[in-house]
Amino acid sequence: MKNLTLSLARTTLVAACAFSAAGAWAQTTYEQDRAACLRSDSQHERTSCLREAAAVRAQSKTRTPMMNSTPESRMHNAMKRCTELPPESKATCERMVHGEGTVSGSVEGGGVIRELVTTVPAVPPMTPMPPMPPAQPMPPMQPMPGAPNVR
Repeated sequence: MKNLTLSLARTTLVAACAFSAAGAWAQTTYEQDRAACLRSDSQHERTSCLREAAAVRAQSKTRTPMMNSTPESRMHNAMKRCTELPPESKATCERMVHGEGTVSGSVEGGGVIRELVTTVPAVPPMTPMPPMPPAQPMPPMQPMPGAPNVR
């Protein structure tokens, strides 16, 4: 029983440290973002920037740390993101989640780009239209019955 209590206390301490580290990281990031916002010359840009920095800080406080994230749960989340796509894109998204294609870039560099090249059969060329018959001369026009004769 003593070992169980000690183990529970350690787990609680580790979780608390993770939450406080995430909170400290969020606060530090917010302060850096806020300082960058205040250096802006435009009042409109400064207001938008400060609002965005506060939103990022609030979101990071509500988000749980990825400590208990498993490869299976990450795969499940990735597949869930594919469900809202149109059918022709959904299959490609699922193939990319399963590791097909190439990956370039990095999160630190601004983003990860995933690419999947799919070979599609060529569209057959259109068949040419048959040649038009030679134009026939039009017969002279006749006046409509009951129309006045104009000369």
